[in-house]
Amino acid sequence: MNHPRTVMWTPNENDTSLLTEYIGFLGAHHDLSFKNYAELHQWSVEYPEIFWSSFAKYAGINFTESPSKILQLDNHMVDAKWFVGSELNFAEHLFSRTDNFPAIIYRDEIGRRRELSYKELFDKVRSFAITLIDHGVTKGDVVAAIMTNCPETIIAMIATSSLGAIWTSCSPDFGADAIFDRIGQVKPKVLIAVDQYQYGGKTFNVTDKIASVSTKLENLSAIFIFQNSDTTPDYKNLKNAALFNECLDREETLSFASLPFDHPLYIMYSSGTTGKPKCIVHSAGGTLIQHMKEHQLHLNLKPRDRLFFFTTCGWMMWNWLVSALASKATILLYEGSPFYPYNECLWDIADEEKISHFGISPGYISTLMKANVVPRKKYKLESLRTILSTGSPLLSDHFQYIQDDIKDGVQISSISGGTDIISCFVLGNPILPVNKGEIQSIGLGMDVRVFNRDGQETSQQEKGELVCTQPFPSMPIGFFNDPENKKYKQSYFNNYKDIWAHGDFATITKNNGVIIFGRSDATLNSGGVRIGTAEIYRQTEKFPQILDAVVIETTKNSESIVTLFLKLNKADTLTDDLIANIKHRLKTYASPRHVPANIIQVDDIPKTISGKISELSVKAAIEGKEIKNIDALANPDSLIAFKKLAKEN
Repeated sequence: MNHPRTVMWTPNENDTSLLTEYIGFLGAHHDLSFKNYAELHQWSVEYPEIFWSSFAKYAGINFTESPSKILQLDNHMVDAKWFVGSELNFAEHLFSRTDNFPAIIYRDEIGRRRELSYKELFDKVRSFAITLIDHGVTKGDVVAAIMTNCPETIIAMIATSSLGAIWTSCSPDFGADAIFDRIGQVKPKVLIAVDQYQYGGKTFNVTDKIASVSTKLENLSAIFIFQNSDTTPDYKNLKNAALFNECLDREETLSFASLPFDHPLYIMYSSGTTGKPKCIVHSAGGTLIQHMKEHQLHLNLKPRDRLFFFTTCGWMMWNWLVSALASKATILLYEGSPFYPYNECLWDIADEEKISHFGISPGYISTLMKANVVPRKKYKLESLRTILSTGSPLLSDHFQYIQDDIKDGVQISSISGGTDIISCFVLGNPILPVNKGEIQSIGLGMDVRVFNRDGQETSQQEKGELVCTQPFPSMPIGFFNDPENKKYKQSYFNNYKDIWAHGDFATITKNNGVIIFGRSDATLNSGGVRIGTAEIYRQTEKFPQILDAVVIETTKNSESIVTLFLKLNKADTLTDDLIANIKHRLKTYASPRHVPANIIQVDDIPKTISGKISELSVKAAIEGKEIKNIDALANPDSLIAFKKLAKEN
């Protein structure tokens, strides 16, 4: 099936969205009205204090101390303060209800299912929080986790934040060095770790990693091991260790600490592909209000809805998913491979659990497409309203596949932001149509634009650097061990003095939607024209022989050379005919400037632990430069072939 239409979804006039409700709230409380979303967005960035304070009231954010000022500006964007003088508790907001309504549903690849109600979750959080207090944990202390995407991770996180301690986490599939490169920088007082995990039908023991990491953590006073198997793990050789599972039946009363709006909540980590990972600190209030805005106004997540996102707790989408509890929804967790025991396994769960909002990555969609999986033939997906995607650009063919082969009439919500802001700059919108290949809208309160290299705003359809020109609540409150914000400013304000440059190469379309073409630091310069790598990947996706691709630009004798590396199916090889067909497609459907000088077959493509193509690692390998943090890669051995090519040339 191949439909020529570009509008993939339009809002149902009979369904009242939460965004429409909020517009009505503004009319009733502020005598405001708007002709369209563009007017609403413009107002939200022109009057940020009214916007953010009105949303806080609409969403029912509970300030234990009221703010004296909503926004206090200073000499630099990073010095802006939000909801000055206010206090709240992030964890308390996740208990938006404490009844028997399901808060968490857990599924995994080996068939286990568990369900926790809001009441059960509260009881377990209270119990573990008391345990943390017994071990001397107080506000400002760091609690680190090496955990899977399971309910116990959420229990531990909420317990930590209830006390005002700071949560940080890594996925257990990270190597021991990669884990220590992250949590070793932040000196945790408590470590929580899983004994083993499953992926792709295999079991992986984590106890050796726990031992390796914990012995190097000087401030560590306690270790809690979560038993994720039928056999009690051997933890006797670990100092001050206990079973997490035995700490969940305390019945003492828990008081939620009243904390400043900008009190640290999370420490997140950059990918670390260009050096030791940056430790990015996010605030409780900024994270809460931004996530609630995105869930309610942009995702249209209502009480009783069920939200799923395929993630690990080493990716910011885990933090984003958990915040949905503040909107009275049910969140669904999955542990394991999205393709085990069979390619459609996640759609089985979507049907069985009546998921309303289903989140995945473009890579997942590409795999289904290449395997000719057609979920709509097998699954009804009657509850499914929205499919979300992030991690890399969602291409036009992905939009078409979702509509044709998964579910027609579903809203396709491509979203983009990042760990740096623990949220989104651009995302879905329940009152606007979905146009093929476009992200629907810029987020409310986010003054996002596209600049050229001279710092001038581009016209519509013109490509450039995605920037944000005004402060927003979910900006980092700083980097760990960066008291003068030197690393912070260097990371986001090097291009333009007091404007956040996010590192995405993008354009704003005539529909006021956004297309992201890839990372700007991996952008190709072909004959003086900047080309996003996603523009090339969009065409390689068309070839069933190609499993994966990475394209880079290198310089030799002052000449720029663009090279496309391909990973093919085992049964295929890179023939002259295939090379000619690829070049023809790029020239015809992109432009002659998109045609690489070289096309080379490799066995594997380097990816980060979160599954993103590591273009910079390939570029460094080909140029013979040091790859500073190889542990940030999921498959570091894949670089051997690129290093060999560098020596040969």
